[in-house]
Amino acid sequence: MAEKKKILVLVGDFVEDYEIMVPFQIMTMLGHEVHVVCPDKKKGDTVATAIHDFESEQTYTEKPGHRFQLTATFAEVNPSDYDGLMIPGGRAPEYLRLNPQVLECVQAFNQANKPIAAICHGPQVLVAAKVLEGKACTAYPALKPDMELAGARWIEPGSGMDDVKVDGNLVTAPAWPGNGVWTAKFLEMLGAPVEIAS
Repeated sequence: MAEKKKILVLVGDFVEDYEIMVPFQIMTMLGHEVHVVCPDKKKGDTVATAIHDFESEQTYTEKPGHRFQLTATFAEVNPSDYDGLMIPGGRAPEYLRLNPQVLECVQAFNQANKPIAAICHGPQVLVAAKVLEGKACTAYPALKPDMELAGARWIEPGSGMDDVKVDGNLVTAPAWPGNGVWTAKFLEMLGAPVEIAS
């Protein structure tokens, strides 16, 4: 049995439902301690989630998701207490990246070379934190210009939106269809590997 890890997850209102619910359930099922936090909210508060889908329009559609209950308080977070950081997508990253404490937190994980997992629009936070220089990574396709301007080496996602890229301490994926592999690769980087069914 792999050693249990302490994981921090940054979310906000209208985080992508599947990208918080599924990885959270996987990691807690495996016995890891997962602290899900949101700036200006405390343990027990909730965030709204949104379900984004790919239906035939030129971009994704959005529907209301579930409410997700936070498991810790953002103001009490010390990055040195955690083994890794996860940033789901949805609409939350577009305003989380405006919060200086969020950016300092991300930079602390990166400077300590701790694993960071970001999916879909989650890399918007990494762009703002200036931690992508030279990294090969992917995200939701609309983020390509932002990531290239931040110095990332953009890897085009496949048609299934389930590609996962690992470079150093960073694991990225374009959208929730990649949740299983994305979470598994993150856990592998943490030293708590799980076997991925083929």
